[in-house]
Amino acid sequence: MARLQKLHDVPAWIRWPVYALLGIFLLTVVQSITGTERLTQVSTSREMLRWAVPIFLAGLGGLFSERAGVVNIGLEGMLILGMWFGAWGSIEYGAWWGLVIGMAGGGLGGLLHAIATVTFQVDHIISGVAINILAPAITRYLSDEIWASPTTSPRTTSVGDWDVPFLAGGTIFGWESPDVLLDIGKAEWWFVSDVADLIRGLLRGTHWVAIIAILLVPATTWLVWRTRFGLRLRIAGENPQAGEAQGINIIRYKYVAVVISGALAGLGGAFISTELSGLFQGGNSAGRGFIGLAALIFGNWRPGGVLAGALLFGYVFGLDLKDLDGTASHALLLVNTVVLGAVLLWAVKRRRTTDAVLAGILGSGAFIWWLSADAVPSWWSNILPYVLVLLVLVFFSQRLRAPAKLGEPYRKGS
Repeated sequence: MARLQKLHDVPAWIRWPVYALLGIFLLTVVQSITGTERLTQVSTSREMLRWAVPIFLAGLGGLFSERAGVVNIGLEGMLILGMWFGAWGSIEYGAWWGLVIGMAGGGLGGLLHAIATVTFQVDHIISGVAINILAPAITRYLSDEIWASPTTSPRTTSVGDWDVPFLAGGTIFGWESPDVLLDIGKAEWWFVSDVADLIRGLLRGTHWVAIIAILLVPATTWLVWRTRFGLRLRIAGENPQAGEAQGINIIRYKYVAVVISGALAGLGGAFISTELSGLFQGGNSAGRGFIGLAALIFGNWRPGGVLAGALLFGYVFGLDLKDLDGTASHALLLVNTVVLGAVLLWAVKRRRTTDAVLAGILGSGAFIWWLSADAVPSWWSNILPYVLVLLVLVFFSQRLRAPAKLGEPYRKGS
């Protein structure tokens, strides 16, 4: 009898939707037990996507840099530069130019990081931390000089959004198309309507930047794994000496990768200041650059995995915005219990004793908290996204494979 193909051997375009459906099924079961409806509401998935876009763009930027062997801790600073330059460009020249100028601002941060790490061999972590410290100071100075306010800009303009016709009720030449997902959601079919509501939240009022970000997943996969440019970029992070022996200019590819990294993080920052908040505001990055780095590790340095990680973190942020009384976050404790139980079984099977004990303790604590309380305090909802980041890194970083020469200095001719 032929051996059954393992799930991780299935193509990613099939595997990730299966994971998503399993996740929605778990949310539906928990909703049936707890009585809440917020876990699969249209508004929850809409906010999830809005929060996930800058996290994904920062993480995707990190993918380019780290595939070329350069650790980019400075994604947060580059995102902040993108926030400021995106807001300034939007105010001065319009929404689309604001996005372009935001990318340029982030790209300048990437160029600075490349000069420090590639040319002058500065430790990658030190350079990234320096950029994270420098970027808020620069934007504060520029805001004070140009807008007479160190932390806030005037209102920016937005590129707008789009409703997908037929699926989410979009218009075609002025004609309002049917809204199929809305009809399925109103039918209140168990699980099926929940899937329809979550998908409709992604397709109704979808920002153009979000559409561009999603299209970057197949585009990046093709560029990095199917082109000569991508092969040489990956050689720079896996075996630069071998690439140099074949005549590849490794330093050039590292520079290009880090500048692209900063530009994508800058686009994520411009999205925050022009689409999410409608202005530049100091501290408005909310650590999305760092979370993008966590999404990169969670996604195993793959575009689809980075998107999945960004959506996971964005879901928790989006749920928190709509969970004013803490009941949905309380229901999420039961979700955490089930997930940690699955992690426990996985750790036992892999004979990872420490992970199994930790998952058992955390899962038991979440279950006891769910049983003993009717809602969770607001502080828990505020810190939950960051707790999720830590848990992902604790349990999943061991199974991942970073580029072989990531973080190692490269000298031409060495």
